[in-house]
Amino acid sequence: MRNDTFSMALLFDAYGELLTERQKDLFDQYYNQDLSLAEIAENAGVSRQSVHETLHRTETILRNFEEKTGCVARDAACREARQELFSIAERVKALPGGASLAEELLAAAERIKE
Repeated sequence: MRNDTFSMALLFDAYGELLTERQKDLFDQYYNQDLSLAEIAENAGVSRQSVHETLHRTETILRNFEEKTGCVARDAACREARQELFSIAERVKALPGGASLAEELLAAAERIKE
């Protein structure tokens, strides 16, 4: 279940507020606090299997949100485009008379906020 921890964290950051409090709590304990299923089950007073099923269901929900909206993928694409604009601006700045155009590119890149 942990093979995709980073992706799950990104999805949780984007869509976590759409989950139930229980889903958020169990997800936090598992992914952020790095507790085992048994530890989470003990804390919640439920079975290990119940925790496992809830986490699996939560992961599926988060993936479905991303599949339908694409917010995380779009955000990643914007970050890449922003970095590309910075790179291009640096190259343009080195050209004769390119300083003002480079400044325009940098200003546009700055408007694409993280």
